[in-house]
Amino acid sequence: MNKYQRLSINERELIGQYLSQGKSLRSIALCLNRQVSTISRELKPFSNSGTRYKAWLAQHCADYLSRKRNDKCRIATTPKLYSFIVTKLKLRWSPQQISNELKKLYPTKKHMQASHETIYTYLYLLPKGELRKELIGYLRQKKRLRKNRKLTTDSRGKIADMISIHERPKEVEDRIIPGHWEGDLIMGKDHKSAIGTIVERTTRTVILVPLKAKDAPSVRKAFAKELKTLPSQMTVTLTYDRGKEMSEHKLFTKQTNMQVYFCDPHSPWQRGTNENTNMLIRDFFPKQTDFSKFTRKEIKHVQKLLNERPRKTLDWSTPKEKFKELLLR
Repeated sequence: MNKYQRLSINERELIGQYLSQGKSLRSIALCLNRQVSTISRELKPFSNSGTRYKAWLAQHCADYLSRKRNDKCRIATTPKLYSFIVTKLKLRWSPQQISNELKKLYPTKKHMQASHETIYTYLYLLPKGELRKELIGYLRQKKRLRKNRKLTTDSRGKIADMISIHERPKEVEDRIIPGHWEGDLIMGKDHKSAIGTIVERTTRTVILVPLKAKDAPSVRKAFAKELKTLPSQMTVTLTYDRGKEMSEHKLFTKQTNMQVYFCDPHSPWQRGTNENTNMLIRDFFPKQTDFSKFTRKEIKHVQKLLNERPRKTLDWSTPKEKFKELLLR
C-alpha cells in the first residue's frame, strides 16, 4: 500500500476552486486523484464551524499539526537525508534547490525527499543553540524567525480585476514557448527611487526599466514603452507580484496586448526567475543605491552586461544569443 501523502497547498486551492464551481466531493476527489474520504476529512472542520473553506487556513492548520509532530521529523530521523541537506546548505543552496535535487536523485524514495517548506520548518524549529544559528546562517536571508506565509496580511491593498497566476496557461511553466515575462521593482535608498526589472522566462533576457517615479501611471508607461519595442510573438504574458504599481494592468494590457497575471500574496517563488535575476542586478546596484543618480545609459549598460553573460541554465549560451535564436525560428 502506498504511503499517504498530505494535501499540498496547490491541491487545497483547487479544492476551493472546485467547491465554488459546485462540484461534488466525489468529482473533486476524482479530479485530484484522491480518496473521497480525504476530501471529506479536509472539509469537515469548516462544515462543522459553518464557515467557507479557505485553502490558506487549511494549509496553516495542517502545518501547525505537522510541527506538533516534529520530533518524528523525517530529516531528524534520516541521517543520510540530514547530511545531504546540510552539505548543500553549506554550498549556499536554497531549500527549494535542495528539494528539487532530492526529487531528481531519489525519485522513488520518499524517505529521501523533503519539500522546501519541510526543510525550512526543520531549520527553524528543531535545531537548538549554536547548531540552529549555524544552519540558518547558510540561508540567503539569515532571519532568526520565519513569518507564516499564509497568515501575513497584505497591507498594500487589493488591485482591482486581478487575474491569478493559477489561471495562467500551463505552457508558461514549461518554458518552451517564449514571450512570457516576470516583472518587479527594485527599490532604492529609503524607497525613494526604483528601477523596473523584466525577465523573459525561456531565454532569461533582462530588461531594466529606468523610472522617474514608482507610481502606477509612471510604471505602466515605462514598462509599456520598453516592451512595445519587441516583436509581438515575444510579448505574450507578464507575471507580477501584488505591488500597487501595477494597478493599471488593464490599461497596460490594452497598450501591449500582454495579459498580466498576479502571484499569490507573499509568494516570490512564483516569480523565481525574476527573483534570481534581481539578485544578479544587486551585484551592480547594492541595497541603499539611489537610482536617481544613474542615467538611462548607465542602467542600460548593466542590462547589456547581464544579457551578454553566459548562463549555465542556458547551456552556457547568453540570453542575447537565445533571444535571437528564437526570433529566427
